[in-house]
Amino acid sequence: MIKSMPGAAGDLAEQHPDIWKAYSALGKATADCGPLTDREKRLVKLALAIGAGSEGAVHSHTRRAKTDGIEAGAIMQVAMLAIGPLGLPRAVAAKTWIEDIED
Repeated sequence: MIKSMPGAAGDLAEQHPDIWKAYSALGKATADCGPLTDREKRLVKLALAIGAGSEGAVHSHTRRAKTDGIEAGAIMQVAMLAIGPLGLPRAVAAKTWIEDIED
């Protein structure tokens, strides 16, 4: 059974369970391919979502980070670290997307 998810990803998972199963397996394989801790992986995924400029992915990874017990300060630090490589506007956008996800 596929875990219920919000939005378009949830729709895809329900409509195309074989595709979602393959996608999930790929995600697990890539997550387990190196020495990063679960916390580090979660923060890297948030950083990648910020770098990609994907509001939905930032929301998702912020939600997951909070569920995993990662403190708000660490989550926000990822947005602030984006200032150097991505610029102030992208970092500010990331900050607002993170703030969209209430505790």
